[in-house]
Amino acid sequence: AYQVEKDGKKITFIDTPGHEAFSAMRSRGAKVADVAILVIDAAEGIQPQTREAISHIKKAQIPFIVALNKIDKPEANPEKVKRELQKEEILVEDLGGKVPSIATSAKTGQGIDELLELITLVAEMENLRADIQKPGQGMVIESYLDSQRGPTATLILNQGVLKLNDIVGTLSTLGKIKILENFQSKPIEKVLPADPAIVIGFEAVPKVGENFKVFSDTESAKKYLEVKEKKEAPEVLEIGPEQKVLNLILKTDVLGSIEAIEEVLRELPQARPSFPKENLGGQERVILRILKSEVGEINESDIKLAKAHPALGYPALILGFRVKTNPAAKIFAEREKIKIIAFDVIYDLVEGVRKFMEKIVEPELVRTDLGKVKILVIFHIEKNRQIVGGKVIEGEVKKGASIEMIRGEELIGKGKLINLQRNKKDIGKAGKGEECGILYEGDTKIEVGDILVIYTEDRRRKGEL
Repeated sequence: AYQVEKDGKKITFIDTPGHEAFSAMRSRGAKVADVAILVIDAAEGIQPQTREAISHIKKAQIPFIVALNKIDKPEANPEKVKRELQKEEILVEDLGGKVPSIATSAKTGQGIDELLELITLVAEMENLRADIQKPGQGMVIESYLDSQRGPTATLILNQGVLKLNDIVGTLSTLGKIKILENFQSKPIEKVLPADPAIVIGFEAVPKVGENFKVFSDTESAKKYLEVKEKKEAPEVLEIGPEQKVLNLILKTDVLGSIEAIEEVLRELPQARPSFPKENLGGQERVILRILKSEVGEINESDIKLAKAHPALGYPALILGFRVKTNPAAKIFAEREKIKIIAFDVIYDLVEGVRKFMEKIVEPELVRTDLGKVKILVIFHIEKNRQIVGGKVIEGEVKKGASIEMIRGEELIGKGKLINLQRNKKDIGKAGKGEECGILYEGDTKIEVGDILVIYTEDRRRKGEL
C-alpha cells in the first residue's frame, strides 16, 4: 500500500497484481477498499482477470472508476473497451451510464492527475467517513518475517486510531506494537483510518486478509482469540493405496506469495494440493500435498520435516520463493539428499514442480500400429524362429518392431520382427505394396494366409509426445 496527496486530501492505494495467480489478493483489495479502480489495458481489452475483478467489486458493493490504461499505445481502442464493458453489465458515463471512466497512461502520466481528482470526487459523493472514536480495527493486507525485526505486517485501519504500544490481535496472533511506521517506513506515533501502517510487535506473522482489533490489554485480546478460534477442524486428506503423492514444503518472502503459489499449484495437471477432498478424483496421477507453508528462510527444521515425510521413495521437496537457505540447513540438506528448489518467479517455481512430478510418474506403454503384412510363403522353420515371405497390405513394416498374428479374425500369438530382407539384402523397412522376407521370432508358428500386424511400443510419461 502507498499514499499520495491531492489538493490536501490523502488517497491510499492498495495495488493488487493483475496476474491470474493473485485472485485472493484482488478479492481482499475489494473488501478493504472504499473506492475501486478497475484498470483495463486499452489495447488488449477485457481479460479473464478483468471479469474476476469486476465480480469482486460487485460483490463488495463499492463505487468504482474504470481506468483505461496504456492509452499511449497506437493500438489502444478505449471506445471498443467501453462497448465490451456493456457485456459485463457496466455502462460508463460516456455511454449514458453512471460509472466514471478515464483514459490513462502510466508510462507518460497522461490522465493521472484527472484520475486522482475523480477519486476525491467519488469519495465526496459517497460521503465516505470513518469514526475515530470507535475501537480501532482494520485488515492485514501484507505480512512477512523480517530477519532483523521479526514478524512484520502492513495494516489498513478502517475505524478508530492505532497507536504505538497498542495491543493488537488477529485470529492467528497478537502482540504489542513496538514499531509503527508509515508506508515510507518512517516512524510515526499514531495511524488514522485509511492510512497504511507497518506494524512490528506481533508474536507470529499474522495471516494476510485477517481482520485485526485494538484491545485495552493483553488479557482482553487472548479471551477474544479463544472465542474466535473455536472453529471446525481442517479436513484430513485421504490418500488411497494406489495414489501417488508428492510432499511439498513451501517457504516464501511474504504471505501473499503463499496464496498465489498455492493457487497456481492447484491448477497443475494431474495434481491437487491438500485442499478440498472433492478435488482428488481417481484420474489424478500425482497429488501435491503441502506439509507446511510459511514465511521465512529455509532452515534445519524444514530439512528434518522433509526427511520425515518421504513419498514414493523421495523426501519432501522444499520450495523456496524469494528466500535464502540457512547455511547450516544447506549442509544438512546436502548430507540427507533433500532437494531444495529456489525461485524468484512464481511460474518458474511451478515449472520446477511439474518437472519433478514427471520424474516420479511411471511411464506408460504407448502402442503405435505401423502396418500389416499378408503371408504368402513359408521359407524356413526353426524351434522358435521362422523365415516367411509376404506383401505389405497396409502402412509399412520396420525391422525391430513387434508382431501380432491374426488368423481369420482371431489373435493367435505375438512375436518379434528380427530382420527384414528383399532380394536377400537387409532393408530397414518396406512400404505398402512391397514384398519382403521376414525373420520372425516367437512361439506361435506362422502359416500362409496369416496377417501380421506390425507395431511398436514405447514407454512414455503421460503428456509426452
